[in-house]
Amino acid sequence: MIKCFGYAAKDSSSPLVPFSFERRSVGSHDVQVDILYCGVCHSDVHRVYDDWHDTIYPIVPGHEIIGKVAKIGEQVTRFKKGDLVGVGTIIDSCQKCQACAEGMENYCENKPTSTYNGKERKTGQVTFGGYSNTIVVTEKFVFKIPPVLDPAGTAPLLCAGTTAYSALRHWNVRKGQKVGIVGFGGIGHISLKIAKAMGVTAVVLTTSPKKKKEAMRLGASEVILSTDSEAMQKHTATFDFILSTVPTSHDLNPYIQLLKTNATLTIVGVLGTIDSGINGRLLAGRRRSIAGSYIGGLKETQEMLDFCAKHNILSEIKLIKIKDVNSAYEKMRKGDVNYRFVIDMTSLKAMSS
Repeated sequence: MIKCFGYAAKDSSSPLVPFSFERRSVGSHDVQVDILYCGVCHSDVHRVYDDWHDTIYPIVPGHEIIGKVAKIGEQVTRFKKGDLVGVGTIIDSCQKCQACAEGMENYCENKPTSTYNGKERKTGQVTFGGYSNTIVVTEKFVFKIPPVLDPAGTAPLLCAGTTAYSALRHWNVRKGQKVGIVGFGGIGHISLKIAKAMGVTAVVLTTSPKKKKEAMRLGASEVILSTDSEAMQKHTATFDFILSTVPTSHDLNPYIQLLKTNATLTIVGVLGTIDSGINGRLLAGRRRSIAGSYIGGLKETQEMLDFCAKHNILSEIKLIKIKDVNSAYEKMRKGDVNYRFVIDMTSLKAMSS
């Protein structure tokens, strides 16, 4: 076993605090990654506060991990010691079902193993995430980080980036289309960057007037205040695709009416209950669709990283020390952030030494 040090929450009402634990030893197909940076995802906050009622305590969050290879198993072929690598939201899957066979490990029919708040398939040990000094992962679930990408700004791509990219790719978003991005937070601003790189007319829809300037700076063709009914009305039936990145339940009807005939509104932000007051006439009248999407599979996530390297896409981040993670959570719960927090994990090393 490997002795590890990180930050954990002991229950839903406790802050994240220093925590010692153990990981499995490096097996023949494993890669041990010493963690340099870890993004703070909105789902981390939901898990720590048990908003989805399935948290296993103590919990060490973090699934946007960038680090360097510290050790490899004897049968590992894709990596060597010192390589810059990434670990995302899942660290294993059954590898036997149809979804896994098609490279969609994220939709494993026997449930993928979460990087944290899950259980290892072989040992049954609870998984602990990237708010820690090191992690052991099966080689197949480790990603190569293109050297041109800044490591800290790349961390959020391993969740927010692959979530956006997978949805845009699956619904065949392409040059010349008009695409709406609902919400302009962690996933939203990365979605905008990726959509623009795909050649679309990208429009941000937000309830916050103060986000307009930043959205335009990052490439939005237009910013629409979704609370402005007149502005929304002008765009009725003009969008080829809309991606909703808002992490909480919200009224979908104003966005549904923006879709063209046969177009789709895809939800990637809400992982809980969605507002049920959907007007069926808005859907049926133009054969519109509402869909959901998750992170990308392994092949798709590596493709996303390479795409971002080609187009110089990084997350807008605020680098923090591990001791400041609880205050970062509070800001996220209040919606008081226009970027992604990323933890500099060298600050954890300084605390544990």
